[in-house]
Amino acid sequence: MRSDAVEQSVQAALILSSHCSTRLRVTLSYRAADPLAVRMVFPGEYSLDEPSAPSAADEVVWVFARQLLADGLDLPTGLGDVHIRPSRGPHTMIELRAPEGVALLRFEAGDLRGFLADSYRCVPAREEGRHLDADRALAELLG
Repeated sequence: MRSDAVEQSVQAALILSSHCSTRLRVTLSYRAADPLAVRMVFPGEYSLDEPSAPSAADEVVWVFARQLLADGLDLPTGLGDVHIRPSRGPHTMIELRAPEGVALLRFEAGDLRGFLADSYRCVPAREEGRHLDADRALAELLG
């Protein structure tokens, strides 16, 4: 039986310098209603916004292509704000770029592969078009 959504909490390391990192929980989510996208959510305390900004207390949400995540597990990939690449050992690096700065996160590749496998059970690869609702997407875009 297929589910319409997948959500998985995983451990990541936020790389602060070449000798320092901190661990944090990241929630990965995928919805059949938005079949091309993956959401990555982490605590607002790790936001690059100014601490006094109201959004700094909220969760930080990044949305990017599921295919980008899949490709980045095996080869360096990414344009713009999100870059993903395999790293030494069983790790994958995700680099998030914003006007406020850059965040580099290290994940266990197995956790990301497991999440992707679950998302493919929800919507198989290359079948995303069957789940797209163009009218709804246009309505959301136009607000």
